[in-house]
Amino acid sequence: MEKLTQFSQQDIEILQSETLYQGFFTLKRIQFRHKLFAGGVSGVVTRELLVKGAASVVIAYDPQADAVVMVEQVRIGAYDPSIPNSPWLLEMIAGMVEEGEAPEDVALRESQEEAGIEIQDLAHVLSVWDSPGGVLERIHFFVGRVDSTQAKGIHGLAEENEDIRVHVIPRNMAYQWVNSGKIDNALAVIALQWLQLNYVNLQKKWE
Repeated sequence: MEKLTQFSQQDIEILQSETLYQGFFTLKRIQFRHKLFAGGVSGVVTRELLVKGAASVVIAYDPQADAVVMVEQVRIGAYDPSIPNSPWLLEMIAGMVEEGEAPEDVALRESQEEAGIEIQDLAHVLSVWDSPGGVLERIHFFVGRVDSTQAKGIHGLAEENEDIRVHVIPRNMAYQWVNSGKIDNALAVIALQWLQLNYVNLQKKWE
């Protein structure tokens, strides 16, 4: 097997970091140099970087019903008149991790705020970078046991302009929707693929 690179953060030199915009997210311009695979050091690389921080995603699974709790809300980033798909997306429960918060606490809070449900047996399953070519965001995925009969209605915080509808979807149907492209946002795709690989173990663990 080919040896993976041993490069680390010490092999990047940040030359300049400039804040271009500070709003809901922060946009920076970064100039840096880095070591090259062939040896030596690169020229100066300039990139705009959207700094979002971290977020928690909840795979809210009901092992008795073999169903997953998902939420639907409008996403401006999915609004593109050249594409016929609706910008109202079917997503996992999720939320941004604020300074001083633990990702686990965010997962529990957002489950209540977005879906009105209590999560039991919460466990971290994986963490990934979200589009690291131009975005600084670490996504933490959690799985938790829920009673899906309690998941219903419209939720969200008015002060954050949230308008969120809750759905309870059979696991096999949700996975079919991933395969067909009906569910086409990355976090839901990753979460439902993980669930498809692990639901049998969850059922045994939580029986």
